[in-house]
Amino acid sequence: MGLTPKDKVKIIQQHSKHGKDTGSPSIQISLFTEEIKKLIKHLKGHPKDHSSRRGLLKIVSKRKR
Repeated sequence: MGLTPKDKVKIIQQHSKHGKDTGSPSIQISLFTEEIKKLIKHLKGHPKDHSSRRGLLKIVSKRKR
């Protein structure tokens, strides 16, 4: 249910500061944000999926930190 490798590469290319930048804070926040958007969309269609909701809350707290 997560981001596909193609999605991750696209996000990394958009937010990287130099050629081999894959772990800077702006990239990590962008990846978390895209994952959150996908989970929210999933949960709108599956409101009783509590394990996905828990995962969403974990990712939101990671992004917040």
